[in-house]
Amino acid sequence: MVEAAARAGRPLEFVLYWGKGPRSEIAAPDLACLDYLGQLAERVRQAYAPGAIFRLIFTDTHASLNGHPAEVVDAYFGAIDAAAQARGFASARLSDVVAFAREIGADAPEEEPTGEVLASLMACAAKWYRGEGSTAQGALDYHRMNMVEKRAVAAAFPEAVFVTFNGSEFRDLFPATMPIFYMYSLRRGVGVKPWFMDAGFAAAKLADAETPEAKSSEAKSPEAKSLEAKSLESASSDASSPAGQPVS
Repeated sequence: MVEAAARAGRPLEFVLYWGKGPRSEIAAPDLACLDYLGQLAERVRQAYAPGAIFRLIFTDTHASLNGHPAEVVDAYFGAIDAAAQARGFASARLSDVVAFAREIGADAPEEEPTGEVLASLMACAAKWYRGEGSTAQGALDYHRMNMVEKRAVAAAFPEAVFVTFNGSEFRDLFPATMPIFYMYSLRRGVGVKPWFMDAGFAAAKLADAETPEAKSSEAKSPEAKSLEAKSLESASSDASSPAGQPVS
């Protein structure tokens, strides 16, 4: 896909999910993440003249499943969209992408989750699910939605690279036919999704990046790095772990 874009002289296309967490308003973590994506886009442009197109896919379907009021979801995604457009990014709603896929017959056959994936999704649901029914049912519904959505995204953006802040343990939930680019969310070493961060946590982590101690972190012992990682998980209310941080 990248080679085809280069041969045609087209910008490289990247798509990524942007979810809805506890916050109802845009905040510093969101802006920091958008700026970080902007830095990546600039690095691509410096190396490849046609540049890159980044498209945020707002996961309104997941927000609805998790019990977030529609008006709150619309307001939050609207604010993120405005900030994204100011940085030259495009956007789409996941519900619209799925509707397009159904129009062209790209619906998904039923797929059962593996035990490991289901266990992770149930742990996520126990923390974040606020919809109707049990958390176990919420996890199963979430998996079924993702099976449809990953095919919808692949059908709508067949020449794009799929970007995620998740780890490869969730690979089954991502589009099977698209290259996957795993990246940090705010800076190197931070994988917590911005919509799960409070403003104070993000500010502290970004400030840490400017200190001499942070810049010399490569020289720290494995024990010190392990302690810092545990502190990071605690500060982010377990959102940095697969069990605490859903796919979107």
